[in-house]
Amino acid sequence: MSASVNACRFLAAIAFCLNSTLAPAAGLRSIDIPADADGPAIHGVVRYPCAEPPGELRIGVFVLPGVKNCPLAGDHLPLIAASHGRRASFLGNRDTAEALADSGFVVAAINHPGDTALDPGRSGDLSVFVERPTDIKRLIDFMIGTSPFAAKIDQDRIGFFGFSRGGYTGLVLLGADPDWTGAATNYCRRGQSLFCQQILGRTYPSEPLTHDPRIKAAVLADPLAIFFSAESLAPLKAPVQLWASERGGDGVLPHDVAGVDANLPARHEYRVVSNAGHFAFFLCPPALVQERPELCADAPGFDRGVFHAEFNADVLAFFRKWLVPPAE
Repeated sequence: MSASVNACRFLAAIAFCLNSTLAPAAGLRSIDIPADADGPAIHGVVRYPCAEPPGELRIGVFVLPGVKNCPLAGDHLPLIAASHGRRASFLGNRDTAEALADSGFVVAAINHPGDTALDPGRSGDLSVFVERPTDIKRLIDFMIGTSPFAAKIDQDRIGFFGFSRGGYTGLVLLGADPDWTGAATNYCRRGQSLFCQQILGRTYPSEPLTHDPRIKAAVLADPLAIFFSAESLAPLKAPVQLWASERGGDGVLPHDVAGVDANLPARHEYRVVSNAGHFAFFLCPPALVQERPELCADAPGFDRGVFHAEFNADVLAFFRKWLVPPAE
């Protein structure tokens, strides 16, 4: 990337930060999706535009700027459904959600049952890969159906954000059917994970997983892409902003994400983040920096805070392009 392009992106990130400090505070409200025939109860959180002065909320080690249960400001708002990575939570990409909410988006994120920091019991099981897309479909159903936000959401402007396994989730929702036999040949022959044992034992589902054509645009950050062939990705039509870390990590290999770029027929942007590891897309709170260095340490010369300012600005610009109609 040229010096002039880097300079432009740096200036854009500065402008984004200045604008964010002047924007309305993000409201925050917990949501609970009841259990039904499609799955167990799901807990989540919604960030959304709020006209009140910002406060400060603490959830565990995370300190969130915002206003709890603030009245929603605005109407006909776009919705972003968000999916976290392996054994993470709905707070994993909290700064991105906050940036979007401060700019007029409703952002709903959930904890995927069985694959969270507090509930990791099925994290290695193939069932979580089958259920994750259904979890997000249920989230969207709830948000535009019975949630307190439903009347204020524009059902024709729904987007998706996913990191790591959340990126996998997004690819399935957009129309990709996992190539389980291909994964057995190309990945699981060298892996010993439980889901690989299940794939090698041919206990994977024969029917397509849940797709959701209501999603009009998606940002996928370092998606776990080991299950997708060119044929898997052929049905995708919605615009995508695809991000890859140069170094990878946590089972995500740079050449797998590059394969998504090469085989994605949909209109898409592709960004490789130089010198970044997989967890660069997660902004560590201070309390985790010493406790979990595997999540928070970066290569020399990489500034995660600076990157997140650029990343959030680019994500916002992408969703504005595809989900916000131009002003008349």
